[in-house]
Order: sequence, then C-alpha cells, then structure tokens
Amino acid sequence: MSTESQPGPSGFSRRDLLGRCSTGFGGVALASLLTGRVQAAAPPRAQRVIFLFMSGGVSHVDSFDPKPELARRAGQPMPVPIERTQFNQNGTIMPTLWPFKPRGQCGTEVSELFPKIATQVDKLAVIRSMTAKFSEHAQGNLFMHTGFPFLGHPSAGAWISYGLGRACEELPGYVVLQSGDAGPPHGGLPCFGNGYLPSDHQGSVLKIDTNPALRDIRP
Repeated sequence: MSTESQPGPSGFSRRDLLGRCSTGFGGVALASLLTGRVQAAAPPRAQRVIFLFMSGGVSHVDSFDPKPELARRAGQPMPVPIERTQFNQNGTIMPTLWPFKPRGQCGTEVSELFPKIATQVDKLAVIRSMTAKFSEHAQGNLFMHTGFPFLGHPSAGAWISYGLGRACEELPGYVVLQSGDAGPPHGGLPCFGNGYLPSDHQGSVLKIDTNPALRDIRP
C-alpha cells in the first residue's frame, strides 16, 4: 500500500493543506493585534483611575455614613440575633464618637474626622447603598474588588485596564502600590487578579517605599 500523499480533487496535497492552515493561524494572531490598534486609536475620555482600598480602615459609620439609630439605641443589646462566630462576647450597641454635619451646598453629612475633605464634598459622590450578606474577611474583600465573593472573576482594576488600555506596552496597565509591611489583603492576590480576562490585565504589585526607589518607569 502506498504511503505517499495523494492530491485531492482540488489539487491540494495533505502537506499543502497543513501549510496553508498554519498560515491562517498567523492571520488570527494578526487580527487580534490590529484590533488592539483600532481600539487605541479612539482613546476614552478617562485616562486613569486611582482606587484607595484601606483594609482595616476607619468604619463607614464614623466617616461618611451616619446612623442616627445607633445613637438612639446606644448601650442596648442588638435587636436581631447574631450568628455564632469566633467573637462570641458581643457587646452592646455603640454609636459613633464623632458627630456628623451637613457639608457644602449638597448637604452631604460628613463626620468631624474629615474636616478638610468636608470642604470638597460637593465634588464627591458618596455611595451608601452597598451591602453584603457575609462577614468573612476574604469573601468580603473579593466581593469588594470583583463583585463576587469567590474566586475566578476579574478585579475592578483588571476591568479598567481592559477597558482603557495602557499608554505603553512595556509597562503594566494596572499597578497595586503597597507600603511598609503591608501584604495582600484577606482573599490574597486574586483581589487584584485578571480572572477570565487576559493575564496582562492582572495587577502588578509594587512596594512604593523600596530603597532605592524604582527608576525610569515613566512611559
């Protein structure tokens, strides 16, 4: 039995077919590169986004989210049952220690902890409608960064990098700045991950107080 490739009805040998298919794969890669250039040719209005995530930061009820009911129920036990956790010595209700006042022309209430920010409140958008149904730290952080309390979804920074692109292909489009002994928050690096987006949209973690400082990173 002959093992030589026999041309098909169209005149193509098996070798010709494989060769032309491999050329087509290169065309697929070229198409993705050209698509990226077309997107970059129409830059979005927003140029960059700065997101401050203060893990373990000041409580919302002491900063921008007044809760008058806390003051009315001060010293009372919780009116709803609390699930058992590692913190089972639950105390009584404690109101904020810093009064809130309406600020600016918009009248948004801000606590006395932020007198300087209060002068700029008309330029801020304060969102008080965010809620969650879990108290575990890792799930909460993943929910904050990705919108889901479990792994596998792109972080907010990854979506922004995907939508805005980057000014320089040699530099990351999404950078996470950490200082001192700070490490990844509960939930780990997936809080800054790309999820199912391409890997070049994941966060690049940098220490901002490294000595000597990073040099020549401008695009």
